[in-house]
Amino acid sequence: MNDPLNAPHALFEGHQLLARGPLQQVVAEAVARGGVGADGRPLLLLNDGSGETVDLDLRGGLAQVLERLQARLAPAPAAPQEAAAPRERGRPRLGVVAREVTLLPRHWEWLASQRGGASQALRRLVDEARRREQEQGLPASPEARYKAMSTLAGDLPGFEEASRLLFAGDEAGFARSIAQWPQDLRDYLGSASAEAED
Repeated sequence: MNDPLNAPHALFEGHQLLARGPLQQVVAEAVARGGVGADGRPLLLLNDGSGETVDLDLRGGLAQVLERLQARLAPAPAAPQEAAAPRERGRPRLGVVAREVTLLPRHWEWLASQRGGASQALRRLVDEARRREQEQGLPASPEARYKAMSTLAGDLPGFEEASRLLFAGDEAGFARSIAQWPQDLRDYLGSASAEAED
């Protein structure tokens, strides 16, 4: 199970990126700065995967802050299964859930030729994609990038055009539309654009 304290996050003071990396390291920077920037405004902590802000309760030392965060961000325990419930498909005790997947015949052929069959191949593909997203530290989807962009740059010129290009999937146009924004914002929001052009 993934530790929420290792999930990639970013800490901003206005438009300036102060720290980026695993949540526990970024929170340590926020605690060291007392949770406020030089101008007295609160620092912004963003989850790279969702683009959402994370509220910090900075009471106590770093250990207490991290303990509260871990308790808040840990996945909720699974609800107890009812005794009379019919047996689910898959292997629910192992966390395996059966769902329908619709693919073209060429996809099924390729999956069938893979080591371990279709299910294992799909799990490997998904795990690899998730690992790459975490290593890149990017907000995982246009929706997540939009949330981060709204928080950090909603008042900047060209925001609406950048949003339109982001959702249109025009990474080159998106990079051009944010070219006049502060460097840290361009790096954070446009890092997917640079990789798309490589």
